[in-house]
Amino acid sequence: MAITRQRGRRYGNGVLEAVARLGRPDGHGRGALAAFGALAAADLAAVARSPRGLRRAAKPLLMPALAAHVLRRRKDTSEPLPKALIAGLAFAAAGDTALLFDEHEPAFLLGMAAFLGTQVSYTAGYTRKLGALRGIARKPWPAVGCLAGWAAVNALLGPTLDERLRLPVAGYSLALTVMGAAALGVGGKVAAGAAAFLGSDLLIGLQAAGRELPSREAHEVLIMAGYLLGQYLIASGWLEHTDARVAAAA
Repeated sequence: MAITRQRGRRYGNGVLEAVARLGRPDGHGRGALAAFGALAAADLAAVARSPRGLRRAAKPLLMPALAAHVLRRRKDTSEPLPKALIAGLAFAAAGDTALLFDEHEPAFLLGMAAFLGTQVSYTAGYTRKLGALRGIARKPWPAVGCLAGWAAVNALLGPTLDERLRLPVAGYSLALTVMGAAALGVGGKVAAGAAAFLGSDLLIGLQAAGRELPSREAHEVLIMAGYLLGQYLIASGWLEHTDARVAAAA
C-alpha cells in the first residue's frame, strides 16, 4: 500500500511538473498556438470523416493547447493570470471530452453542464475585467436583441426537443445568450468570437431538434469550425484587452 501511495505521489508530481512546463511564460506562446492550430486542423479533418470515434482523439487536447498559449504568452510569472478565461477553457475541455459520447443522453447532459461552466466563467470575466457593463450601458439594444433572439429560438425549437431536454437546453442556451450579450458590451474580437460560439451552438440545437444540413458531416464540420474560431477569437481578444489595460496603467 505504501509503495502504491509513493507511486501515486510521483505520478501526481510528474503531472504537476508537466503542467508547469506547459504554462511557463515565454512572452509569446507561439508554440502552444501552433499546437492548437495543428490539433484544430486534425480534428476538423476527422469530423469530415466521422463525427465520433478514435479519429477524434485530438478534440480533448484543443482547449488545453489554447490555455497553454494563454499561460505562456505572459512575460513572466508575476504577470496576473486571466483566471476566468483559463477556467472557461478548462470547463470547455471537459465538455469537449463528454460530447465525444453525446449519442448517450447522460454524456450530452454532462457536456452541457461543463459548457455552462464555460459560459458563466466568460460572462464573469467580461463583466469584471473587460468592461462589458459599461459597453452595454452605452449601447443596450444589441444585448436586448440577443435575449429576444433566445426567446424566439427556444419558442421555435423547444417543442421539437425531447421533453427531458427542454429545460436543460433552455437554461444552457440562456447562459450562452447572456455570455454573447456581455461579449457585445466588450466588442472587437471578443464579440466576434462569442457570435461564432453562438452560431456553433445554434447548429447543435438545430441538430438536436432533427433539423440539419443534408450532409451530416458538413453540419458537424460547421459546428466545430464555428466553435474553434469562437474560442480562439475570445481568447485572443481577451488577451489584447488585458494588454491594453496594462499599457494604459503603465
